[in-house]
Amino acid sequence: MLAPLIVLFGYVIFGMVGFGSTITNAPLLAHFLPLRFVVPLTLLLDMFAAITLGTRMRGQVDRGELRRLLPYVLLGLVLGLVLLIRLPERALLLLLGGFVLYAGISSLARRPGTGSLHPGWAIPAGVVGGIFTALYGTGGPIYTIYMSRRIADISMLRATMAKLILTVGFVRLAMFAASGLLGQDHLLLAAALLAPFAALGLILGNRLHHGLPPRRILAFVYMLIIVNGAVLVVRAW
Repeated sequence: MLAPLIVLFGYVIFGMVGFGSTITNAPLLAHFLPLRFVVPLTLLLDMFAAITLGTRMRGQVDRGELRRLLPYVLLGLVLGLVLLIRLPERALLLLLGGFVLYAGISSLARRPGTGSLHPGWAIPAGVVGGIFTALYGTGGPIYTIYMSRRIADISMLRATMAKLILTVGFVRLAMFAASGLLGQDHLLLAAALLAPFAALGLILGNRLHHGLPPRRILAFVYMLIIVNGAVLVVRAW
């Protein structure tokens, strides 16, 4: 009974800013469902949302930033698989939580109109985001910290994030298919039953996106990043 409400809330956020569903949904759904079931489930729903949002906003994607970031994201995905085998989960969660907290707070404290990030920051943002996408599906905040300092237009930022999540999602989908995670009983049925709530969340989030000032939306994004970073640190601690 709670799963549809969780999914609805997560995709209201996705509809507003182009990311945030997995890092919102996965920890909450994991209270009721096995984590090995939750991770591919949230991926399937993210693919549906990214295709829906990306198709509507195809012309607003910043393809230059996407091409700059994507190779390093793919490298991070490979490194993430290695780290998943070798490093303890607690250390990884503390690393991610601390990084996200620092980046979110510094971005929120930055005055509007100050300089954007150098393009070279695509390397650490892509690699670190890719690592934690491979590990937990939680790379969205890291990509957004970089993208929001490179793309001034909020609608373009949202469209570019949706396109990035979709592209990376296809890679993760292949990884999950090869590992057998997509073959779990009732997984596709659960995704189909929850998809209408994801769609409703996208509709509501899209209306909120167009009804709020861009500066307020960015502040909401950074606050979401800070909260997520704090949650990860607490979980690891």
